[in-house]
Amino acid sequence: MVEPLPAARREALPTLLPHWSVAEGRDAIQRTFRFRDFSEAFGFMARVALLAEAQDHHPEWFNVWNRVEITLTTHDAKGLSERDLRLAEAIDALLP
Repeated sequence: MVEPLPAARREALPTLLPHWSVAEGRDAIQRTFRFRDFSEAFGFMARVALLAEAQDHHPEWFNVWNRVEITLTTHDAKGLSERDLRLAEAIDALLP
């Protein structure tokens, strides 16, 4: 069983992941990414898919043309866990 994110880590989220926000009405974090065009957005999604597969932790996401919206939560923990923070940090590291 994956443990829920401890309160101290939750309070540190704005510092740990400044580009991510807490999803409204959910125990999840989210971020919207914008790219020059669909091809660039899709390439980013492919790189995220490889990270997610390697971590065995898969995002909820939505793509329209140059925009990719990613939501992270851990169903086994019924909300946020360290797995979400690790994947968010890895996703952020893909960007220049």
